[in-house]
Amino acid sequence: MQTILIKHVQLNGVPSDIYIEGTSIRYIIPAAEAVPLKADCYLDGQGKAVLPGFVNTHTHAAMTLFRGFADDMTLNAWLEKRIWPNEARMTDEDIYWGAKLACLEMIRSGTTTFFDMYHKPEATALAAKEMGLRAFVSGVCFDRFSPEIAKEVRMETQRRLETWPTFGTHIRFSLGPHAIYTVSGEMLQWINRFAHENDCLIQLHLAETPHEVTNSIRQFGLSPVRYLHRLGVLSPRLLLAHALYVDDEEITLLADNGVKVAHNPASNMKLASGYRFKFTEMRKAGITVGLGTDGCASSNNLDMIEAMKLAALIGKAWRNDPEAVSADEVFHAATTAGAEITGLKKGCIAEGYLADLCLVNLCSTAFVPDFNFVSNLVYAANGSCIDTVICDGKILMVNGKIDGEDVILQQACAIAHRLVQRN
Repeated sequence: MQTILIKHVQLNGVPSDIYIEGTSIRYIIPAAEAVPLKADCYLDGQGKAVLPGFVNTHTHAAMTLFRGFADDMTLNAWLEKRIWPNEARMTDEDIYWGAKLACLEMIRSGTTTFFDMYHKPEATALAAKEMGLRAFVSGVCFDRFSPEIAKEVRMETQRRLETWPTFGTHIRFSLGPHAIYTVSGEMLQWINRFAHENDCLIQLHLAETPHEVTNSIRQFGLSPVRYLHRLGVLSPRLLLAHALYVDDEEITLLADNGVKVAHNPASNMKLASGYRFKFTEMRKAGITVGLGTDGCASSNNLDMIEAMKLAALIGKAWRNDPEAVSADEVFHAATTAGAEITGLKKGCIAEGYLADLCLVNLCSTAFVPDFNFVSNLVYAANGSCIDTVICDGKILMVNGKIDGEDVILQQACAIAHRLVQRN
């Protein structure tokens, strides 16, 4: 069993030694006590602070290949004219290298776990496994209200579940119905039953635009959350991405049914989908709210530190309240709340918790002066401050270096240009 000793790292302002044994934190000892411990690997924590690894609760990893490709467009035009036509021609190799690039970017900015919904999920799962990250991966599901397509989706879902163990315990199988305007109610109900029977999470885009809400009322006679409630698919297994357009009654429905929500401030603002995300109202109701970046085609990066800043600033701005959505609250969303959504014992630096950690370089202008570390992290820093990343007791990056980085960058760039030219 491999052991790692991080010496003299700042933990909540206290110089500490953290001893990792296997996949978990075994001991946390104030450095002043100077307890001698032997380890297989020693990391110098001087001038660094330790954080739980970030949990990105919503992204589409392989869309790194579309970074900067379809900017400054409306959501519907972006999807229908640029994204969907190109995605339809993507190969497993395209998605594998796009996901590899995403994993590289996430490690560099301190993310150790991500939730993904995309085509050919096996390619994303393989990339995440090779890079050493935790991931909840789902294949995006569209039945477009066709019974024939729905039958094919059910068969494909069952097949994927049966072969999924080849990716190991770090890469969890999940279900990814795209949205209520691309997936029938019958399919949503089948997915809900399948998830319950097979202990899976469900990822779903919901209430992302006013257009979606208007169409839901026109097509189903109900707003999106009420429609899901009528279908009987609201449950603790459900993770909603966006959920911008919900009223107080709908927030209560989500809370009463244990539904989780992923807030994606960057893509919401860039696509002008909306900005009045009810972060405070949801948390007060008891909803677990995580933070996500969405895909790089709509947010342009996977930096969770930037996502925290955007979430805090926009939460204050639309309320005209500088005390709303504090740095501590968004830090909680990016770490502890995200960990709660995974159902794993992580998101906290404590003995017995999984060793999913990142070290922050304090020798940076963003942390001088250091009146409030979390405030500096959220409002002044960005992902470049991350020095070292550990996931499940394995070192993925140390001193800003990741094995194989140059190959990933070269391959992903070549793949992206070939993809656009091919299409």
